[in-house]
Amino acid sequence: MDFRLTEDQRALRKGVRELLARLFDREALRAAVDAPSLDRGLWRELGAAGFFALRLPEEEGGVGLGLPEAVLAFEEAGRCLVPGPLVATHVAAGSVPGAAEGSTVVTEVDEGLVPWLDEADVVLGDATGAVPMRSVDPLTPLHRAPGLVGTTGVPDTADVLPTTGVAVLLTAAEQVGSAAATTEMAVRYAREREQFGQVIGGFQAVKHLCAGMLVRVELARAAVWAASVTADPVEIAGAKLLADEAATGNARDCLQVYGGMGFTWEADVHLHLKRAWVRAELRLPAARAEEVVAAGL
Repeated sequence: MDFRLTEDQRALRKGVRELLARLFDREALRAAVDAPSLDRGLWRELGAAGFFALRLPEEEGGVGLGLPEAVLAFEEAGRCLVPGPLVATHVAAGSVPGAAEGSTVVTEVDEGLVPWLDEADVVLGDATGAVPMRSVDPLTPLHRAPGLVGTTGVPDTADVLPTTGVAVLLTAAEQVGSAAATTEMAVRYAREREQFGQVIGGFQAVKHLCAGMLVRVELARAAVWAASVTADPVEIAGAKLLADEAATGNARDCLQVYGGMGFTWEADVHLHLKRAWVRAELRLPAARAEEVVAAGL
């Protein structure tokens, strides 16, 4: 079997990356950090480009692609930290009017948390009595829904697929994109920053950090891509575990490569780490994902 991306898949990934570079560049990212609110114009642009309708059949006005293609698109979204309930809106396309077109923002109650509640038009799940809470990620406002917590049981196939499993996997894809971005940031900085008369990328300790980051990315990406083909609940859980580890671990190592500069507000490294922390607690967090994998073994 040939597991390489097809020409169409490579073109899709390239197109999404170029689209997001135009719609949400670093200047837009920093502006969103300074004044966090959901950009409805960006949402409609994504809808017009087919981002939310990627998996809808063509006869229903969608693009007619599958989960592997959606994973590629969400990896690119994670790479540039696009804010907003992207996954919930994408999963709701076809069932919630306006979600596919980006005219309706959909969020959901997940693990007792509700991202972007104040900005959403539709909330999936019971958010009655939800109260605002301080979010570690300045680009992900959160509410806590009282009495709603993640279950500790092991979901079976019926529970995980088709909607919950898709949401978990797309969240994992975002984590992979973030992990890839911090790897590239670390390598780029290591090639530019000089210390003791040479670039720090020449030091063995820095080389090891960057190599470890690359290994995490490739392992997590392979797991996410494989799960997108099989749609197996156990593989999805394993992919989420690896993707969470890659996103948080790579952001931490990127901070180490950057040194003191990485801990400043002006650097983007902390934004990747904070988003990775939040994603890791949403949609099958580690404790539950481990139970799924353990039961499968």
